[in-house]
Amino acid sequence: MFLFDIERLRVKLRELEEQSYEEEFWQDISKAQKIMQEIKSIKGQIEEYEDLISGIEDLEILIDLVLEEEEDYETYREIEKGIRDLSKRADEFKLNTLLCGEYDKNNAILSIHSGAGGLEAQDWAEMLLRLYRRWAESKGFQVETLDILPDTEGGIKSVTLLIKGYNAYGYLKSEKGVHRLVRISPFDTAGKRHTSFASVDVYPELDDEINVEINPSDLKIDTFRAGGAGGQHVNTTDSAVRITHIPTGIVVQCQNERSQASNKNTAMKMLKAKLIQLKEEEQKEKIEDLQGSYNQIAWGSQIRSYVFHPYNMVKDHRTNVEVGDVHRVMDGDIDIFINEYLKQKALS
Repeated sequence: MFLFDIERLRVKLRELEEQSYEEEFWQDISKAQKIMQEIKSIKGQIEEYEDLISGIEDLEILIDLVLEEEEDYETYREIEKGIRDLSKRADEFKLNTLLCGEYDKNNAILSIHSGAGGLEAQDWAEMLLRLYRRWAESKGFQVETLDILPDTEGGIKSVTLLIKGYNAYGYLKSEKGVHRLVRISPFDTAGKRHTSFASVDVYPELDDEINVEINPSDLKIDTFRAGGAGGQHVNTTDSAVRITHIPTGIVVQCQNERSQASNKNTAMKMLKAKLIQLKEEEQKEKIEDLQGSYNQIAWGSQIRSYVFHPYNMVKDHRTNVEVGDVHRVMDGDIDIFINEYLKQKALS
């Protein structure tokens, strides 16, 4: 099965490279860049596979050497370390092969919303924003802020990021849900322990080629003056756009671009992605079949808890994976949770 997957990748690589040699390839720059990104990713997977095979062969030579000549203790240590390293790399490689969903390779749109609790919850939402930025940076992904609603007292009420990178959605789809924080609040003069919640929503950025039919009469479009970062021009014009899909209650907004038209275009792409995701979750054939209130996240069903007091621990409630170093996790080290989630989904 593993060899078959590699051969499939090699065939796919040849097909994409042939496309890149065509004279008209760069006429559609956006499409060409995505193909080149996919070529780079597939080449990386093939190189990693070949490195793993080479590593296994090197270990086999060392093992034969020990069996034949009874080498010293250091050789045994080298073999043990080599096996551990190869096992870890092999597990990571296999996980990449699990990202085979229709939109897994796409960029990801990630939204964070603070829960009830005012400043404490808003600070937690900002902490999660930092976490996902750090994680994306560690992967070499680019991050754009599409919309942010800060609070004058501190923290953020909500933020929407576009995370650009091959398989960004495939990895980050595991983060959708309610995230729970337990700590001694820095805003409580009595030093009491507080529990805060924030919701994370993740959906793929859709390619322009994907057509989604939306009835214009189902949309309520509002414009408003953008706030926060973006420059003087952004703050002095009604360039920000909010779109409400009336049948489902889905609301999206964008204030990142300088022009109202650009913000509207980005907001429409966000809306289409959410509608397609919702359609698939509810197993509907048409967007028109989606009715009722859109509950972005089901509160009370947290997927992960981050505990700073009375002990340090992060626990994922879906996979039961626990990590004792909460500060490391808050610095963006969440791969263990993502990987275990992908393994669980593959087995289900």
